[in-house]
Amino acid sequence: MSAKIAKSRTQKYRRLGRFIVADPEVCHGKLTFDGTRILVRTVLAYLASGKSMEWVLTQWPQLPREAVEEAMRLAANTLLKRFEEIEIA
Repeated sequence: MSAKIAKSRTQKYRRLGRFIVADPEVCHGKLTFDGTRILVRTVLAYLASGKSMEWVLTQWPQLPREAVEEAMRLAANTLLKRFEEIEIA
């Protein structure tokens, strides 16, 4: 791999936490749990629809509970931060 390509890939790879990454080589750079092809948005959508943490962990036994908790925490923090940025008229 040339230095230019390696540098470009490094700039696009992002680690958002201990368990969550955006890697252009995996699922087109969408947020996934590190080392998997499991989309964070899919897990969060199931939780939002009422599925339990236990159900999620049964469906994806390779995910540690801490990874799912991190996804929920990052999503909540992002929502709260975004809300604070909105001017309320």
